Amino acid sequence: MVKRAPARRRPRKAKARTKGLAPSECLLDESKGATVEIRAEIEKASGCVIGSYKDPLGGHPMMLCVLPIDAVEPTPFQRDLSDAHHKRLADVINKTGRFLDPIIAVTAPGSGFWTPNGRHRLEAMRRLGAKSITALVVVEREVAWQILALNTEKAHNLKERSLEVIRIYRGLIEENAARPESQFTFYLDEAALVTLGVCYERAPRFAGGAYHSILRRLETFTDDTLRVAIKDHEKRAALVMDLEEKVAAAVKRLKERGLVSPYLRAFVVARINPLRWIKGDPPSLEEVLKTMRDRAAKFNVEKIKPQDLAGAAGPPDDEG
Repeated sequence: MVKRAPARRRPRKAKARTKGLAPSECLLDESKGATVEIRAEIEKASGCVIGSYKDPLGGHPMMLCVLPIDAVEPTPFQRDLSDAHHKRLADVINKTGRFLDPIIAVTAPGSGFWTPNGRHRLEAMRRLGAKSITALVVVEREVAWQILALNTEKAHNLKERSLEVIRIYRGLIEENAARPESQFTFYLDEAALVTLGVCYERAPRFAGGAYHSILRRLETFTDDTLRVAIKDHEKRAALVMDLEEKVAAAVKRLKERGLVSPYLRAFVVARINPLRWIKGDPPSLEEVLKTMRDRAAKFNVEKIKPQDLAGAAGPPDDEG
C-alpha cells in the first residue's frame, strides 16, 4: 500500500505584535557584514544606494538602490518572456510616468545583478528607453531560487477584475461625475468589466465568464459623463442578469434530463448567441441581450443529446 505524504500544516496565526523587529530595530549598520561588499558591487556597477534596512520580519539586510538598467539581467531559469505582457506593462508605466514596483535583485555569479522576479518590468523599462531601474537588492543570493515560493499572489480572475473596476468607477464618480467616461479608459481597462462589475455586486456568485466575450465585443467607452454612463452600465447589467435567470433555468432543465458537464452554461449561451452568425456590423448590445433572453426562455432541452456537449468549451459554470 502506497503511503501518502503527510499533509502540510499551515502555520497558525501568530499572536499580534509578537514577531519580527520594531521600526527602530530595522536600522542597519553598514560598516560590517555582507552589506559592505554589496554596496561595493552596486557602486562598481555605477549604481546608487538610496537606503538600507533590516527586513522587519526576518531581520535580513536589504538595500534599496537604483541600478543602471544594463547591469541587470533576468535569472536564466525564469519562464519565457511574454511579449504581450511586457508591452502592456510598458504602456501602463509610460502613461503613469512612474515606476512604482521595484524589482528584486541579487548579485550575479559573474558580474552585475540578476532579477529573479522582475523580467517583465525590466523589459518594459528597456522598451521605454529607461537608463536606470529601481531595485531592492537582497544580500543573500539564495533568494533567487526561493522566489518561486515567494510569488504566491495569483493573477486577478474575471470577478476580481470586474469588482475592482466598478469600485474604481464609483470612486471616480465622486470627484469626476461631469467628465466623459472615455477619459478614464486607462483606469477601467474594458467597458465590459464595468457592466460585469455591477452584475457581481448584485450577485457575487454570478458566472460572468459566459457573457464576457459578448459584452467585450459590443461595449465601448462613450463620451457621456460618468454620471450618465454608469446608468447605462446598470441598465445593461439588469439585462444580463435577466438573461442569466433564463439561462440558469435552461441549465437546470438539462441537468434534470441527466446531462452533466461543467460547461452547460457556456453551451446554452453559445447556442442562443446570435453573434456567431452575423458577418457584418452587429446589432446593439441591448438588442443582442434581448434576443438571447427570448431564445433562452424557449430553449428546447429535449433536442439536446449527450454528444452535443462533447465539444462544449468555455468557462466552467462555477467560474467567477
